Amino acid sequence: MSANITALAYLVSSILFILALRGLSSPATSRRGNIMGMVGMAIAMIVTILNPDVVSYDWVIGGIVLGGAIGAVIAQRIAMTAMPQLVAAFHSLVGLAAVLVAAAAFYNPEAYGILDASGTLTVLSRIEMSVGIVIGAITFSGSVIAFTKLQGLVSGNPVTFPGQHMVNLAIGLVIVALVIWFCVDLDPRIFWAMTALAFIIGFMIIIPIGGADMPVVVSMLNSYSGWAAAGIGFTLENTALIIVGALVGSSGAILSYIMCKAMNRSFFSVILGGFGGDAAVAGPDKGDRPHKAGSADDAAFIMKNAGKVIIVPGYGLAVAQAQHALREMVDLLKEAGVDVVYAIHPVAGRMPGHMNVLLAEANVPYDEVFELEEINSDFSTADVAFVVGANDVTNPAARDDPQSPIYGMPILDVDKAQTVLFVKRSMSAGYAGIDNDLFYKDNTMMLLADAKKMVEEISRSL
Repeated sequence: MSANITALAYLVSSILFILALRGLSSPATSRRGNIMGMVGMAIAMIVTILNPDVVSYDWVIGGIVLGGAIGAVIAQRIAMTAMPQLVAAFHSLVGLAAVLVAAAAFYNPEAYGILDASGTLTVLSRIEMSVGIVIGAITFSGSVIAFTKLQGLVSGNPVTFPGQHMVNLAIGLVIVALVIWFCVDLDPRIFWAMTALAFIIGFMIIIPIGGADMPVVVSMLNSYSGWAAAGIGFTLENTALIIVGALVGSSGAILSYIMCKAMNRSFFSVILGGFGGDAAVAGPDKGDRPHKAGSADDAAFIMKNAGKVIIVPGYGLAVAQAQHALREMVDLLKEAGVDVVYAIHPVAGRMPGHMNVLLAEANVPYDEVFELEEINSDFSTADVAFVVGANDVTNPAARDDPQSPIYGMPILDVDKAQTVLFVKRSMSAGYAGIDNDLFYKDNTMMLLADAKKMVEEISRSL
């Protein structure tokens, strides 16, 4: 295949990737966006495989078959609740791939055509290689830690120790010094020292970040994986890889900014040590605070006689896989003449867009789903706010308590509805580890049960 045809094919695939991102910006066009992304990736892979510089297809075909089979099995078996940790795991593989490709180019530069006239690795290639290695290694180790936290293999609480930031700063400065040294001296020991420290700093960056900041972490690691791919794209002189990496890197960075804004957190405050974990922070003993408990019959009666109901889905909905049952309940309410819409917080769930995907899976009409800014003012006119496991993003302490760790975070003002029906397994704190004042308000009725079971019982009562 000629260089011109290869360049044209890479250009077409890059355009498809851009259109895919545009399609993914809306639920109504997300399916088409996914298809465009897959077609673009297929074109890029085929062009790369047909490159005349390929010496042997044994390893190439073997990798495609093995990787494709693993990906297909995971895609079929993965639950929506595990999607955030799956994304983190896949980010780690992108980072590791960047490190391995850089190592291959370092030990066999002739195959990559990155030697200068004197037969040594060009300075520009050394810089590109260093960037790919450092970002890739940080992405790998950071994503592994994020995966273990999201999967519950380790505590979601922040892990901190005295002088942590100074240690991170020192490691970062040593990495910068090693990168500069590597550009002067091609000693393999410098190469692997730089790589090892990058792995360590990735680990150190993520361990102090608590569960409440995980949506930002997922977006941030997404950005890192893109920049790692772009760095290696320069080393390989692969236009498609550079463009795709830049798209992923920039879109991930923008999404991280949006997530931080939605949580009223700065990006640096997240990196320097987040908050939130498994246990509730100090505060009033939940056992001493009275709350109003209700049943499915109570909830069905209240909602059937309501004029307007706003549904607020959260991670509890995903855990119980209750999205289809919720859609059936809403259909029954509509038949009874109730106006029903959905309210989505930007960081509801464990990753951006988690709740939108769940509702789309249950074929909820897109025009019934509203973001925080669009619907927050409507809660004061709603008869019922029906909350399914959306804990931290409905906590009035973020709005009313200056002493709360989440103070200033924009929330869904569900407490302003005439009645709040809150479906939750127990009275425990949310992922941020903070007790929810909403549980104890006079207009809140707690429906303590598995979300799917409770919603199905409400449907039967209706």
